[in-house]
Amino acid sequence: MLKSMTGYGRAQKILNGRDILVEIRSVNHRYYEYSSRIPRAYAYIDEKLKTLLKSGISRGKVEVNVTVNTIEGRDTVIAVNKDIALGYVNALRNLNKELGGDHGGWLEDDIKLSKLIKLPDLFNIQKAPDNEEEIWNDIAQVAAEALEKFVEMRRIEGEKLKADVLSKSANILGMVKRIEELAPATVENYRSRLYQKLSEVLEGKDIDDQRIVTEAALFAEKIAVDEETVRLRSHISQLGSMLESEEAVGRKLDFIVQEMNREVNTIGSKAQDLNITRIVVDVKAEIEKIREQIQNIE
Repeated sequence: MLKSMTGYGRAQKILNGRDILVEIRSVNHRYYEYSSRIPRAYAYIDEKLKTLLKSGISRGKVEVNVTVNTIEGRDTVIAVNKDIALGYVNALRNLNKELGGDHGGWLEDDIKLSKLIKLPDLFNIQKAPDNEEEIWNDIAQVAAEALEKFVEMRRIEGEKLKADVLSKSANILGMVKRIEELAPATVENYRSRLYQKLSEVLEGKDIDDQRIVTEAALFAEKIAVDEETVRLRSHISQLGSMLESEEAVGRKLDFIVQEMNREVNTIGSKAQDLNITRIVVDVKAEIEKIREQIQNIE
């Protein structure tokens, strides 16, 4: 499955009282390069997240952004300060005894919990300790969903790249066919020019036809491009096969395109025909377009 190296995926869920958002984006890069923006409190998940994304991404400059917002009150622990509570009770009862002793015992001991909880400093509000395993599992769940969307977008973009590369490959094959058709005529034109030139030099004297044939044969061998066109066709066929592969083939495609360019350059250096030279220029332009496209293939 061909995939582009450009992609974006986003997922958001509320799990265990936390609103978790994960965003993944990437651009083309020769290798897998990972960077992240994660809240400092959750820095311990970074390496795990890198490994998780690596399972679905082989190449590309990948940036992941993680946001975790705790729902109000979810991560708090309320603890009773028992010492202070006991101090309040003892102080009130001692006060009752003292005042009651001075005034004939008319005060009633009516200390109730509903009144006690209104007294200051009775409760401590603290942040609950993180359950790192739970947090990682929740973030991993959201990250996996974002990764799935990210990979799907890469796949869609990859199909577009594939169609474009195949179209350009077909154009190149058409031009290669035209070169193969023009090449024999180049030899015949050379033979005709050579015969005419020898006729002018010899001024009507007998011309050694065998010499013409030999010279034409040597010229034909010198400018022959049939081996290059055969190899070029083979490279284009390999290119098409790789585009159907289920594996990451970006680097292999880059090598094949280099080989295609090498064959076309050789054809251009051998060309002794203006029409072939023009076609070579067009072929090189198409190959360059393919090269630019495959730079974005995983």
